[in-house]
Amino acid sequence: MDGQLIATLAILAAALAAFASDRLRPDVVALAVMVLLGATGVLTPQETFSGFSRPAVITILAIFILAEGLTCAGVTERVGRLLLRLTGSSEGRLVVVVMLAGAFLSLFMNNIAAAAVLLPGVSGAARKAGVSPSRVLMPLAFATMLGGMATLLPTMNIVVGSVLVDYGHEAYGLLDFALLGLPIVAVGVVYMASWGRRLLPDRAPVSLGRHGDLLDLYRLGESLFRVRVPRGSYLVGRPLAESTFRERYGINVVAIERRGEPRMSPLPSTTIEEGDVLLLEGSLERFRSKDVEPLLEILPERTWQEQDLEAGGVVVVEAMLAPRSSLIGRTLREAHFRDKYGMTSLAIWRGGESIREDLADVQLQFGDALLLQGPRTSLPALDAEPDVILLTAEKEKVAPHKARPALVIMGATLVLAALQPGSIGEIMLGGALAMVLTGVLSMDQAYRTVEWRSVFVVAGMLPMGIALGKSGAAELFANGVVAVAGPLGPTAVVAGLLLMTVLLSQAMNGAAVAVVMAPVAIQVASHMGFEPRSLAMAVALGTSIVFLTPLGHAVNMLVMGAGGYHFRDYARVGWPLAVLLLLVIVALLPLVWPLQAA
Repeated sequence: MDGQLIATLAILAAALAAFASDRLRPDVVALAVMVLLGATGVLTPQETFSGFSRPAVITILAIFILAEGLTCAGVTERVGRLLLRLTGSSEGRLVVVVMLAGAFLSLFMNNIAAAAVLLPGVSGAARKAGVSPSRVLMPLAFATMLGGMATLLPTMNIVVGSVLVDYGHEAYGLLDFALLGLPIVAVGVVYMASWGRRLLPDRAPVSLGRHGDLLDLYRLGESLFRVRVPRGSYLVGRPLAESTFRERYGINVVAIERRGEPRMSPLPSTTIEEGDVLLLEGSLERFRSKDVEPLLEILPERTWQEQDLEAGGVVVVEAMLAPRSSLIGRTLREAHFRDKYGMTSLAIWRGGESIREDLADVQLQFGDALLLQGPRTSLPALDAEPDVILLTAEKEKVAPHKARPALVIMGATLVLAALQPGSIGEIMLGGALAMVLTGVLSMDQAYRTVEWRSVFVVAGMLPMGIALGKSGAAELFANGVVAVAGPLGPTAVVAGLLLMTVLLSQAMNGAAVAVVMAPVAIQVASHMGFEPRSLAMAVALGTSIVFLTPLGHAVNMLVMGAGGYHFRDYARVGWPLAVLLLLVIVALLPLVWPLQAA
């Protein structure tokens, strides 16, 4: 092997290991790959930085802005709520409609954005129907990924099209995925509405008029206890802000009962009086070990329900961190959460577990769900915050003066993109600019809405596709695929490429997988006389079959907290769907995209 091939393979191996370990951010890994390919001489300077000038990168950037325009105008939320009104009280019908809504929105926007738009409405519809959110939120996540398989707009599909252009082939058009993707959506919806629905967990069943569901889900009753303030206590005459409950005990004050009247979510300025009964949330054992004389009187245990924490205009609600929330990586204390939002965090749901102690110092992560308590009057401001998604069915946020231009711009952009597939980048960027010029959203909003991590991952990894071809690494891998699967026929080749792509996608960023596998598919096609765009299509679709773990796609992490899911839930529900879709793609791909080159 020559030096370029060795360097390419070494950089690729290091990148795959870094992606799989998740110790470094994907965008950092991608940029490091780009720099190393240039520094080792595998690529020229022009090739090294070519990712930033690709139409694929511009298209991805523009899609974020176009989707945000529809969201700002209230169009996507209105579409989702209109569909959800059709569900009634049937769980099966709710699953079908939720999946259709998720798949429909993901035809036009990023999968995470589509799920985030629908989350509050879906959660509200589930509770009104007496259905646990855990029965509908995983279907919502899966539906957005299924819908993305029917259109060019997901990042992985755009990347595969860009790699095709690098190898001298025609890129995919806007509608090229529809003939194969729409049957895939149909199969996925049927599976989830029948067999898959039976595999879903049911951890927080609710019914109209019944309370306690959120407290049960977060196991908050295990950490609630009451104490009475005795005469001579150091707390008497002090405001809550100086009580040191959080600093000394890691405890929240949920309510103060004074002369038989409860005061929920008391303000930090509330003065503690002798005889007050405090409802505390935290570790009772830790409190006992650190309480100072005269000791607070611990009252007998009791059973708690959600209604016990709601009185005098105070409510208990769930919220999630938005995909690009500024709270990610910060603690509640650092973010001054209560001061900013007027709500107290009672618990955090993460990775299938409830965190109820030292909440102020827990570093927040993407996918966290927060159980909040505070005045109902704070909900509108909280709902308007871009950092959190409030999981309540509030009134629709529709801006009629923006809805019409947003719809016209999006419709015109998609029509032009379908008619002129060779100019998709320019057309999409033009549509994004039109959203700004017409006032649908501001330029600052456009900058904020772009998922820059995704942009840099794609721009940084696209040069790897060039390196794989230039160094001969893609041909080396292709020879291996041909040697193993070639004698078994075209079906085995398609199945082998699909399986490799799906397995890599469970642990790696989908765009990175597309960059690695698309050149291999193109080289396999060259060796066997197949149509390159057909085998590349198999790779593009395979990157979206990420149902086996919550780590496979960020949209799985997005619903994990609100649905109360554990890691094993995704494997139990997702593996039959993954196998089913593999079979569907292997069967239908040769019919829709003939394998034999013309």
